[in-house]
Amino acid sequence: MNNNQIMGILSIILGLIFIVCPVFSTALASTILGLSFLLLGIFSIITGIFGRTGMGALLIISGILAVIFGFIFTTNIFAIPIIMSLQFYIIGILMIIMGIAGLFSGEQISKVLSILMIILAIVMIAIGALTIDNPIIAPILLGISLIVEGVNLVVLKVE
Repeated sequence: MNNNQIMGILSIILGLIFIVCPVFSTALASTILGLSFLLLGIFSIITGIFGRTGMGALLIISGILAVIFGFIFTTNIFAIPIIMSLQFYIIGILMIIMGIAGLFSGEQISKVLSILMIILAIVMIAIGALTIDNPIIAPILLGISLIVEGVNLVVLKVE
């Protein structure tokens, strides 16, 4: 059994947990996403301050926003339904900002990747609109996607 198959099995198990226990899963996802936003924000601020790109101010602003949202997601677990629906909007908005920054920077960032990031951001905002009325949809969608990805990793025997 290779690493991809092990990751696939873990992904399937995690997906089932998200579907069976959506409230617990939402709290876990909120904490993990909050910590991810904190790290993203800190690195964006550092890159904006010390990097030699023309996008320093935009990186600092998006980094500050990411840190703020990171603190909200990790500390306000009791507002899970609202936070879970807003997470998609916030992720979408941050992805649009970073996608636009990638389009206009002269760095090594791929323009195709930036456009794909903007398209994914629009999808995230659409999912956010769906989850505003019924926040339980978000962890179930995440569970389904984890199961699909897990099956894909188990079936494809890429070494």
